[in-house]
Amino acid sequence: MLAQQMVSLEQEDRALIEDLYASGEIPSPDYHPRVRALHRANAQRLGMVLDVHGWPGLTNVGEEACQAAWRIAMNAVFDLAFMERCCQELLQAVAHGQARGWQLAYLEDRIRVLSGQSQRYGTQFEIAEDGWPTPSPIEDPERVDHRRAALGLEPLSERMSRLSAGIAATGRGSLRRSA
Repeated sequence: MLAQQMVSLEQEDRALIEDLYASGEIPSPDYHPRVRALHRANAQRLGMVLDVHGWPGLTNVGEEACQAAWRIAMNAVFDLAFMERCCQELLQAVAHGQARGWQLAYLEDRIRVLSGQSQRYGTQFEIAEDGWPTPSPIEDPERVDHRRAALGLEPLSERMSRLSAGIAATGRGSLRRSA
């Protein structure tokens, strides 16, 4: 039941994004009000799950639902306190083998970047002047690959190569939006 709830919330999110993209309402420069409302509702539902069960871990809900809970937390950009709560719950889940370390890296980095701090794992990117992705500032960049490896992530240079190759494969040449 809990696993299906997490997966259903994520499916609703994906369906809304697809519908808005198909209608041309996104991408947009602002946080679309329907997306924001859904993300708020999903965060509220995840908060209730955390109150009762803690983090929806691998043993209790399985890989897909655990990842869905992580995506809900990642989308809660309007509520840093909630994201931090999720990060603490996820930290405990990772420590007990109930969630993937890379999920913790992404969530922690997103919180840090949204808070105006340097990220630790190099998971968050911005678009440079030339239109290509570049990592947001990284704390102690000389040790980033060590921290990434500890949580199951590939070296940052490999991630950037894959990201660049993916962009090049689309034929767009960069992520810069045309006016």
